[in-house]
Amino acid sequence: MPEAPRPDLAAMLAPLIRALIAAEMPVLERHELSMWGYSVLLGLGKEPVYTQAALAKAINADKTRIIGVLDELQQGGLIRREPDPADRRVNLVSITPAGRSLRDRVQADIQRQENQLLEQLPVADRRAFLRSLQTLAAQAGEQAQ
Repeated sequence: MPEAPRPDLAAMLAPLIRALIAAEMPVLERHELSMWGYSVLLGLGKEPVYTQAALAKAINADKTRIIGVLDELQQGGLIRREPDPADRRVNLVSITPAGRSLRDRVQADIQRQENQLLEQLPVADRRAFLRSLQTLAAQAGEQAQ
């Protein structure tokens, strides 16, 4: 028997994503961090050091667009940029302890808000939703590379 018609995934996810971003903005503002700044700090959590170009690719940002963001984060003591000893034309980017601490506080605040939304689902549904979302996000990330 055919499945009942359903809305497209993007049509279901778009309002949820807009609501999640709107809920994140006050948290980021409270911590004096931009959405791109937060994305950079999250991206730097995966590897100890990135080139600026590799970091931009990892967070799906244009490498020229994030230069200003990197400047702000560096001025705030949240990241370090140092010339690559193997190629002085390339900057290596790493997160500082202060950047890691801020990232972790912001992420905890954001996830507390998300948990309020997720609590509307029964525990088993919540776990299945998160597991499925992580699987789909990982696959989408692999396809983008």
